[in-house]
Amino acid sequence: MQLIVISGLSGSGKSVALTVLEDNGYYCVDNLPANMLPEVTVYLKESGHERVAVSIDARSRETLHLLPQRLIDLRRQEMDVHLLFLETKTHTLVRRFSETRRRHPLSDGQLTLPECIQLEREMLREIHDLANRIDTSDLSASSLRAWIRDFISLDHSSLTLLFQSFGFKHGIPLDSDMVFDVRCLPNPHYETLLRPLTGKDNPVVEYLDANVNVNRMFEDIRRFVGDWLPCFIRDSRNYLTVAIGCTGGRHRSVYFAERLARHFTDHNQVLVRHRELNA
Repeated sequence: MQLIVISGLSGSGKSVALTVLEDNGYYCVDNLPANMLPEVTVYLKESGHERVAVSIDARSRETLHLLPQRLIDLRRQEMDVHLLFLETKTHTLVRRFSETRRRHPLSDGQLTLPECIQLEREMLREIHDLANRIDTSDLSASSLRAWIRDFISLDHSSLTLLFQSFGFKHGIPLDSDMVFDVRCLPNPHYETLLRPLTGKDNPVVEYLDANVNVNRMFEDIRRFVGDWLPCFIRDSRNYLTVAIGCTGGRHRSVYFAERLARHFTDHNQVLVRHRELNA
C-alpha cells in the first residue's frame, strides 16, 4: 500500500492537496491524530485500499510529536510511505485568514495571528525537516493542484531533481535546497522585443545563449549540482530543489531552469517549475 501523509501550516493548501489525491483514487482521511496512524493504516490496508492519503497537522497537537517515529515504524513494515509538507510565508497566511475570516486552530484569545503562525511553525519543525516540501505562498489553487499531480506521478524510489525559477523581488522559495542568483547576467527585460516573452521562448534563448558569461554561469551551476548530487542521493533524499532566481522570474531564471533540466534529465528524475509563470 502507498501512504502519503500531508502536513503543513494551517492555510497552506492541505485541503486542496487532499482533494487532488482523492480525485486521483486515494482514500483520504483528514485531521488524523498521529498516534492513530498505524492502526488506521493497517485497517485500510486489510480493507483492500492500495493508495491512502492522511492529513496530520497542528490540529492534533497533543500527539504530533509521535509522527516521525510512526512513519519509521510503517516503513519498517515495507510500506511505501511519503511525507509532503506545505509551507507558506507568514504575510500570505495572515492575508488568507483575513480574507476567509477563519480562526487559526491555535488561537486561544491570547496570541495574535502572526504569533499563532510562528508557534505552529515551531510545532511542525521536526516534520518539516523530514518532508518533501512545497512553498504555496505564490501559487494559485490550480497551480498547486498541478504540482500535487506531479508529486504523485513520481517514482519515489529514486531522487527527484527539481529545478525551480523564481523572481527575487517576490522572495526566495521556502522549499529551496540550493539557491543560485543569476541577476548579474544581461536582462532580456530591457530589450523591447524580448520583454513580453519568457525564458522558454526561442528569441530569449538565443539572446542568452550568445552571451559568454551566461554560458560560464551555466557551466558553474551544472558542475556544482552534478558534483554534490551523489551526496544527496547517499543521504536517502527523495527530493532536491534547485532554485534559480533573477529579478522578475520570467527570463533568465526560466532559461536556466529549462537548460539545467535538459542536461540532467538523461540520468535523473527531473521536474521543472516556474513560480512566477505558474502563479
